[in-house]
Amino acid sequence: MRTTSPEAGAGRAAIAARTLRTDRWWIPPLTTAVGLIAWITYATVRVFMQKDYFVADYHYLTPFYSPCISNGCVPESAHFGTFLPDVWWLPYAALTLPFLLLFRMTCYYYRKAYYRAFWFSPPACAVAEPHAKYTGETRFPLIGQNLHRYFFYAAVLISLINTYDAIKAFETGDGEFGIGLGNLVLLVNVVALWAYTASCHSCRSIIGGRLNHFSQHPVRYKLWGWVTRLNGKHMQLAWLTLGTLALTDFYIMAVSAGWFSDPRIIN
Repeated sequence: MRTTSPEAGAGRAAIAARTLRTDRWWIPPLTTAVGLIAWITYATVRVFMQKDYFVADYHYLTPFYSPCISNGCVPESAHFGTFLPDVWWLPYAALTLPFLLLFRMTCYYYRKAYYRAFWFSPPACAVAEPHAKYTGETRFPLIGQNLHRYFFYAAVLISLINTYDAIKAFETGDGEFGIGLGNLVLLVNVVALWAYTASCHSCRSIIGGRLNHFSQHPVRYKLWGWVTRLNGKHMQLAWLTLGTLALTDFYIMAVSAGWFSDPRIIN
């Protein structure tokens, strides 16, 4: 009978290789990095262009400029007034964009995405990371990830503003009701944003947390079940909304710049 001393099994196996995986484990983090860099580049350029963000004939306002609160905003696009100075380095929607950025950056899925894609912490499962030590989210700046639940509240408010913009777009420049392809694009984007926001882990915790008996709270239990199903698609919704945001902005930019006309269904 073979016996092993307690000391023999202590610690990790001494493996010199970074990983024993033979598959192309580096493709997912590489794809994630390329996708995020492409989106951030596009969004940054558009935010600082300060033009082609509003279609006055149909009240189409891109979400990248909502709410438009700069003194340089087209008056019809400023649904909540203007009070920011008009300078090139300050986005027209500077009040809300930082909160949206912080909500996305502290999102549980996005943490995994950019931790792996940019910091290699770790780059993939069963692949050693290059860092000598690991402190998790206990020190600055990563301790700020714990504020995610508060950025969630800001994201809900901003989603309400985007919903208002989508509803406002059903009013043409003449004050009449109308529907065009742009309205459908805005609606799809708003629905996707609400789905992503509702799928947030913080939302699930707020709805179903601090309850000892679900049977005594049937409404919250029902809502918790819906949010839980959405939560299972959180990663897909995170990427979907990046796509709908870019598509919505590009469509409104193209119509505003006169590249093509908005196909009208009604008026």
